[in-house]
Amino acid sequence: MQEIVSTINDLIWSKALIYLCLGTGLFFSIATRFVQVRMFKEMIRLLFASKESDRGISSFQALAVSLSGRVGTGNIAGVAAAIGFGGPSAVFWMWVVAFLGAATAYIESTLGQIYKEEDEGQFRGGPAYYIEKAMGQKWYAWIFAIVTIIAVGALLPGVQSNSIGNAAELAFGGESTVNFIGETISVTKLTSATTVVAILGFIIFGGVKRIAHFTQIVVPFMAFGYILIALGVIIYHFAELPGILELIMKDIFTPMAGFGAAIGWGVKRGVYSNEAGQGTGPHAAAAAEVEHPAQQGLVQAFSVYIDTLFVCSATAFMILITRQYYVTDLSAEISGGLLASDIAANSPAFTQLALESVMGGFGKIFVAIALFFFAFTTLLAYYYIAETNVAYIRRTFRFPGELTVLKLVLMASVFYGTVRSADLAWALGDIGVGLMAWLNIIGILILFFMGKPAIKALQDYEAQKKAGVEHYTFDPEKLGIRNADFWKKSP
Repeated sequence: MQEIVSTINDLIWSKALIYLCLGTGLFFSIATRFVQVRMFKEMIRLLFASKESDRGISSFQALAVSLSGRVGTGNIAGVAAAIGFGGPSAVFWMWVVAFLGAATAYIESTLGQIYKEEDEGQFRGGPAYYIEKAMGQKWYAWIFAIVTIIAVGALLPGVQSNSIGNAAELAFGGESTVNFIGETISVTKLTSATTVVAILGFIIFGGVKRIAHFTQIVVPFMAFGYILIALGVIIYHFAELPGILELIMKDIFTPMAGFGAAIGWGVKRGVYSNEAGQGTGPHAAAAAEVEHPAQQGLVQAFSVYIDTLFVCSATAFMILITRQYYVTDLSAEISGGLLASDIAANSPAFTQLALESVMGGFGKIFVAIALFFFAFTTLLAYYYIAETNVAYIRRTFRFPGELTVLKLVLMASVFYGTVRSADLAWALGDIGVGLMAWLNIIGILILFFMGKPAIKALQDYEAQKKAGVEHYTFDPEKLGIRNADFWKKSP
């Protein structure tokens, strides 16, 4: 099973996808005249500019839902894997993906807003919707929707729950075991799985509003607390910080750190973490109540910065500055790490041991708690994304109880994810991320050359901003954007 999954994973995450992610980010950065830099101040202003309505959620709530998907186990275990398999220089490529990916996030999230619909009293949108409406290829939209439901409903949840279980076991011990359906499972993992599934079920059966209200409280709290702890670790080892920066930068293009490995793992885990180009962000973006589609595109671009430049960097500096890591196939002298290679890199262990080296036993416990919130809120985002794509398919074909089936499948995946190996969990997750990225990135590139709707929206928004309008408006027909029916009907 592991070999089959790894083979498929290697095919999907070939160099072609690595360079497609980087190239697309650079292309859209140039096309938007580096909107991620020019409009940074506007991004901050827009965070609190819109309000929740009966049909939609606020920009901040949409950011929180989106961040709940971006800020997950990839920020803790994913960064560790990038360093373990790609070397310290993989961190640099995660930064590159974040900077360039912010422009990609603007494009896909603005498209999500332009082509959103109102479905049973709430806003829906995402790649399946804009592929059908803007590209006119319903078959392609269906493929994306089906792949996404499988990815976020069955493959990716196991990565999150696996990390929760591993972190809990490392923090609280796994000596006590039970036999469960032919598997020997630690009591700690079994308790973690049961707790997560129970809370998850309560929230996802409450709908998108309950998800939004939960994440808008938890996401800022958990991210801010985690960054504060990381800053404490960095300050404790502050004298070593210049050396760590040198370590990250010195091998970004050299065979020593593995040119392919550093770029490959940096991009792979960067995309997994910040999700720019993957097509997940547009689902939350489409749910927001805003005056103009470009506004939510800008807010979602900012979320990439929060995820990678803040949270991922916090993890990377903690691991590197305490030297609690190793690099596969490199000597300790080259890698600079102190750990032996028998510790799973595809797990939260690097981060937990980094904190333990400064804070003692509390370090492991803190990471386990942080990871619980990080991963749990990601599971909520996964459910919402899967539900949106089920809603898309339901427009054409439906069967009784489809959402109930989805919820049960996701909860089963979460439970099972805690008992399988970390390598298998991550490999399955990478397949899901890779397939979505291929389909979405090709889609948004085609849409650019077909009519540039997201670019036209940005130009329109900037023109209104320059004119000093009090309330922004969006008229798709005036801009030559077809099939944006929601905006034509809106007052």
